[in-house]
Amino acid sequence: MPIDDETRALRRTTRIVPLIAATALFVENLNATVLSTALVTVAADFGVDPVVLKLALTSYLVSLAVFVPASGWIADRFGTRTVFCWAMGVFALGSAGCALSDGLWTMIAARVVQGAGGAMMIPVARLVVLRSVPKAELVGALAILSMPSLLGPIVGPPVGGFFATYFSWHWIFWINLPLTAAGVLLARRLLPQIRAETESVFDLRGFLLVGPGLALTLTGVTLFGLDRIAHWMAGTSCAVGVLLVAVYCRHALGVQAPVLDLRLLRAATFRVGVIGGLLFRIGAGATPFLLPMLLQVGFGMSAFASGTLTFATGVGAFSMKLVAPRILRAFGFRRVLVFNGVVAGIFVAIPALFWAGMPAAAILILLLVGGFARSLQFTSSNVVLFADISPADMARATTFAAVLQELSGSIGIALAALILDWATHSIGTGTLTATEFGYAFWFSGALAGCCSLAYLAMPANASASLVARPKTGV
Repeated sequence: MPIDDETRALRRTTRIVPLIAATALFVENLNATVLSTALVTVAADFGVDPVVLKLALTSYLVSLAVFVPASGWIADRFGTRTVFCWAMGVFALGSAGCALSDGLWTMIAARVVQGAGGAMMIPVARLVVLRSVPKAELVGALAILSMPSLLGPIVGPPVGGFFATYFSWHWIFWINLPLTAAGVLLARRLLPQIRAETESVFDLRGFLLVGPGLALTLTGVTLFGLDRIAHWMAGTSCAVGVLLVAVYCRHALGVQAPVLDLRLLRAATFRVGVIGGLLFRIGAGATPFLLPMLLQVGFGMSAFASGTLTFATGVGAFSMKLVAPRILRAFGFRRVLVFNGVVAGIFVAIPALFWAGMPAAAILILLLVGGFARSLQFTSSNVVLFADISPADMARATTFAAVLQELSGSIGIALAALILDWATHSIGTGTLTATEFGYAFWFSGALAGCCSLAYLAMPANASASLVARPKTGV
């Protein structure tokens, strides 16, 4: 039968739009993985301890947490295509600043600029898909959205390791420029310009409370364990940040359109998804920071050798996207999230059992299966958040989810670094070795696995509307 215009338009929406939006996720994931792989090399060039360079990772996430709350309103006000293109331009500017950095603090400043671009780039990419695709096709569309982005963790480690080992780490940032340029060109031609039907008032007071509040809290957590920073300064930063967030919570419940809408938590699937997703992402979020350092600092591998192993996690994650909808149709969201949460948590912890001289094939297989399980958990938890969210609330729900995602990644890195510091100075010899990494991996895996307890509260038939059933008949 010939394909009518409506069917053709639907196919374009469910396939092409997610692919274009995915350029943003590809660039961001590539940027994260190449830096993680090159972290030890950059630290040596700057003359600092590799653990100190957690600041280069968390500063980006802190910047995201500050600016993401405004992304939904800005997209509604100026249009998704316009904001997407400008955000990629700012991200490219920050990438150039990172490449030109000559020390820790200039790198941190450039990463903050990158985060400002990413704060608009990533949520808007998801928002345009969520608003364009029918709910029944959402799992498949989000899988398409994620697939090109998962090429970042596959390509990033060997590319970052190659440049760091054989050329210069600066090139890991220069490569972002042509990629963002391609994303802008595609978006200008093919991405829909979506605005809110009714213009809303921006919650400036809420933004000035929650943005600095999250930034100070995350910064304080990250600064703990750094000898050059007094603990009272880190504690003060955390205390002030928590106070601002608490004041914001009271403010948000008293205004009609808060910048982060806490009333979304009234939806059971959203509330459970937030709690479970936060636990899992905090645990799993430490892996990109810990694993390359274990291989390079603990086992003495080069950055390139490390990258040729850690890319297996990305391969497993990419493979999962091909079968995630089938698994969810067969077993349902609750079963997958509960059972796979435990399995994925075990694989987050599994590098604690690695040893110097361990066969590379064994490491590759374990990381491959771990990436498979982790990707299934990410995909399931990302989708289940929106089961009971109306189209009118999609922008606010997307913003809320994005803030928590970056918040959890920053906390995961900060906690892992704290445990490394504690193990090194309280249990070890004062020098970071492979032994100290085991404590951090066991902690991260246990925390990630605890997400299953949260998902037990989810009804057995939760999110059934998000899984498209195969059509029967002619």
